[in-house]
Amino acid sequence: MLYFKYFYSFCFALCGAFIAQQFNLPIPWLLGPLFVTALLKINNAPIDCHKSARQIGLLIIGLSLGLYFTPEMIHVVLSHWAVLISGLVFALFLGALSACIIYKWGNVDFKTAWFASAVGGANEMSNLAEQYSARIDKVASAHALRVMLVVVFIPFFYKFMGWHGTDTSAISSIPVNWFNFLILFALCLLGCFIFKKFKLPNPWTFGPLLVAVLLTANSIQLSSIPPSILHLGQVLLGWSLGNKFSQSFFRTAPRYMSVVAFANVLSILFAFICAYVLLFFVDIPLPTLILGLAPGGVAEMTLTAKILHLGVPMVTAFHVVRMIGVMSTVGPLYNYIQKKFKLKIDTE
Repeated sequence: MLYFKYFYSFCFALCGAFIAQQFNLPIPWLLGPLFVTALLKINNAPIDCHKSARQIGLLIIGLSLGLYFTPEMIHVVLSHWAVLISGLVFALFLGALSACIIYKWGNVDFKTAWFASAVGGANEMSNLAEQYSARIDKVASAHALRVMLVVVFIPFFYKFMGWHGTDTSAISSIPVNWFNFLILFALCLLGCFIFKKFKLPNPWTFGPLLVAVLLTANSIQLSSIPPSILHLGQVLLGWSLGNKFSQSFFRTAPRYMSVVAFANVLSILFAFICAYVLLFFVDIPLPTLILGLAPGGVAEMTLTAKILHLGVPMVTAFHVVRMIGVMSTVGPLYNYIQKKFKLKIDTE
């Protein structure tokens, strides 16, 4: 009976994709399932999403992104190492700014505000929050809201602006070979398990991404990703994102969630400003810079770049560097701040 519940929940999500296509929404295969699932969950509909849906969706997205990293593209990405580091510093700044806002007005302790604001993966930040005895529920809800705000706002803004690239040449010449694709999928799945075994961050995205990058960078091009499989990955991702929202989600600490929403809208605004400033120093288009600096999830932002054909390797590199950098520094930075300003944090 439980599996039947997952089946008809998936059917609703799939219908959302078709409806979004009919209304010509941006990224319909992601946003349609997200909107329909979230709407049903908020109205207490008996639907659910198994965690494996997001895992498979992330695997598909990670695999598809890795196919862009030809030797030429890797050279282009590496030549922009300075701006990638700038993106990491900017992400740390956004996290610190949001933490200050949430701590001051969100009625939570500093460590909860800190890990709720870090621009990293929701699972990884929740795990760190648990290690530091922060409020895991508030950290997880803040990251879910952050991802949804960015995923919804940026595609609609890009559609309004008419921003759409043409960087498909890297994979346009690779035909679809279903047998080779199954081999590629199996290798990427193995990459997921290796990342999980060694407890590396974001295994369902970074594992297949690394496998696909290693193959593509060595000119081993087994197959391009079939469009139907890419659509499936987007539906699974949108379904899992929409499943995080319910009536209780918004009823729990409404003041806290309002402050989190404000901090994230401010972060999006700062991402636009920073991207515009960087435009004077680098030869990267503004839409690509915004996607690279946006405080959204790795999979969601890189997927947006892929669907809109906007500098996929560069956007992916921005978010991979950011994820690794934030994961490596957010804990030590908290320890430093907590030690240096201990009296202030403890007494306020």
